Parts: sequence; structure tokens; C-alpha cells
Amino acid sequence: MPAHTPRVFSGVQPTGKLTLGNYLGAVKRFDELQGSGMETIYCVVDMHAITQWQDPAELTRATRLVTASFLACGLDPKRSILFNQSAVPGHAELAWILSCVIRIGWLNRMTQFKDKAGKNREAASAGLYTYPALMAADILLYKATHVPVGDDQKQHLELARDTAAKFNLDYGAPGGAADFFPLPEPLIEGTVTRVMSLRDGSKKMSKSDPSDMSRINLTDDADTIAQKIRKAKTDPEPLPETAEGLAERPEARNLVGIFAALTGRGVADVLGEFAGQGFSAFKPALAEVAVSVLAPIGAEMARLMDDPAEIDRVLADGAARARAVSEPLLEETRRLVGFLPR
Repeated sequence: MPAHTPRVFSGVQPTGKLTLGNYLGAVKRFDELQGSGMETIYCVVDMHAITQWQDPAELTRATRLVTASFLACGLDPKRSILFNQSAVPGHAELAWILSCVIRIGWLNRMTQFKDKAGKNREAASAGLYTYPALMAADILLYKATHVPVGDDQKQHLELARDTAAKFNLDYGAPGGAADFFPLPEPLIEGTVTRVMSLRDGSKKMSKSDPSDMSRINLTDDADTIAQKIRKAKTDPEPLPETAEGLAERPEARNLVGIFAALTGRGVADVLGEFAGQGFSAFKPALAEVAVSVLAPIGAEMARLMDDPAEIDRVLADGAARARAVSEPLLEETRRLVGFLPR
């Protein structure tokens, strides 16, 4: 069995402003993986964005804004491939091939479609329903071996693995390759598995939440960041000595987890410093940490957004490199399926 090149792929949708949750759960990890020894490919998934209607001008701006956030958070376009999905036609072509491999029953089990479509699922776009096929194509087009995922994407990665396995089985012989696609492995997030809303510790922090006070946006300035932390929902009890004491305190657990993730410390270490203290002492410390980490990112994003031509240049260069990696792999996929050579 030939070894596949260790390669990371991940993408972020350009819908709304990126939040602290996106930073801790994804973009910060992207930067860290650049030094892992694996090839790293990061994509602004603008094709996924239009599974629900987007204002075209806003989609253009949001694509550049997500790119700016990648760069401001430390992604180096010389060390990683950074591009927007629609600039590489292979994503759409492989998605169709894989749609003919994926079973309808698999798609029917996808909980994200049920959540996003809501009660009126008959009015949802077909793209929203087949979204997992495009996500599988995003990963397999580069034969990615590792994918950073959060809780809400684990099911889609499992489908990508099932799709790879079925393609390998269907087209493995004669003259095929039984291990043509790798089965991508999840890279689970670090200290903070999921960053929750600042207004409700039982809900994930979301860029689509109607309340801007529920999240910290990467574009927020220092004063706004500090104000949102001061006003974050808490409880009247002092912080406990151990993590077990946070089990039934979702807001407290969320804020302690954010502090730990921003400082690179463990939750136990943070509680060792603040145990017995109330939020009147903890919140100012958290605000200071958050401002020191996030405010420079927001300032750099603003600087980058003042030069959209440079952002477009970075994306175009990344797209050319992505096509150079993916086109030979896609051509071999075509051959395995039985398509005539181009």
C-alpha cells in the first residue's frame, strides 16, 4: 500500500464575520499546523456559501475578509496553499463524480441539513442537501490525509471517509487502485472543543446569532472586546478549584475555557490561579488577555482590506498552486471512472 503524502485540508465559509470561536476552533490551529511537517491547504469555501442565498457583493467582500483573517492570524501563503474554492474547477467536477458514489441514505442521515433547512426542507436548495458531497470532494481532490474538525463537522468527515472507501472499492479493480483515496483522519481541536455564546453558555458562539453581544468578532476593536467580556453572562458563584466544579456552570466553563485557549494553558492551571475569586476579578483578566491577542488581528485585517488587489493576488497564486496539485489527481480519477482522456 503506497504511502499518501501527509497533507492537511480545511476550509471556512465566507458568510458573516469570523468570531473568536472560528479563531480558536480553526484558524489558530491552521497556523500551528504550518510547522507540523505536513503540507497545508486552506480554502475559502465560497461555493459552499451559496447553498443558501448570498448577496453577491457581500460574498465578494466576505471572501476577501476571510482571506484577510487567515493572513492576519499568521497563515503564510508561501508555506501554505491559500485560495478560494470557486477558482479551482476540480472541486465541482469531483463533487459530481462523488455524488454518484454517495448513497442517498447517507445524505438523509446528515443532521446539519435538517438543522439548516428547518421545517420547510422542501424549499431548501438541492445544494444544501448535497453539501457533504462537495465537502468530500474538497478533501479528496488533494488526497488530504488530515482534516481539522469541530464537533459540528465530524459527521461530514465520516461521510468523506465512507465515500473514499466506497470509491476505492468500486474502482479498485481491474486496473484500478484499491487505496487510491486515503481515508482522511480528523485533527481534533485542542483546549477549547467548542466556544459558546457569551449570552448563553449552552449555545455555540455563532456569527449568525442575531445578538452581536453573543460573540467576539475578529474585526472588533479593543474597547468592544473588553465591553463584550464585561457584559458576558456569568453566575454569582466564585470559580472552583477543579474543572469538575464547572460541570453544571456552562457560562463559567466557557469563559475559563476561552482564557485557557488564548493563553495556551490548561483549565486546571487557570483555575489554580483564580480559584475562589469571583468574576469581578476574572473578567478583567480575561479581557486583558483577549485584547492583547485579538486586537492586533483586527487591526491587521483592516490594513489588509484596504488593499483588495493584494488579497486577490494571494488568492490567485494559491489557486494556481492548488490546481497544480489537484489536476493530476483528478485526471487519474477520471481514468479510474472510465472517462476518456482530455
